[in-house]
Amino acid sequence: MKLILLIHVFATLFMAGLICCVQVVPYPWFANVGSDQFKTYEELHQRLTTWVVGPAMLVELATAVMLLKVMPAESRTLAWIGLVLVVLIWLSTALLSVPAHNSLTIKYTTAAYQKLITTNWLRTIAWTARGILVLVMTYRCMK
Repeated sequence: MKLILLIHVFATLFMAGLICCVQVVPYPWFANVGSDQFKTYEELHQRLTTWVVGPAMLVELATAVMLLKVMPAESRTLAWIGLVLVVLIWLSTALLSVPAHNSLTIKYTTAAYQKLITTNWLRTIAWTARGILVLVMTYRCMK
């Protein structure tokens, strides 16, 4: 259980930190790239970001499911809440973020850019909440 929790904590905190950084650094800079270079920039951003976030998101999902079985009874509710947040993040990514990025790959528009920034706050808040949640779960397991 401890190893699964430790891997889960690492994946979640990694993603929480990364999404906060993305929301504050690269996404605001999208508006400054320029229309001539934007398609190339967006394609590169998507390709490189996938290599960073893909494995961490998969590990986080897998360990979130595993925690449902191995967590002590008093922390199972937190594990369920965490899994619901993971599902919310995955759905938000698939239904909101990826389509916004795909629109921006075709052509930069202010509407698509604003949709990306606005909808990414959902993921930022959910991962931040997950970060707090896994720290509480860890603290409970250390007692």
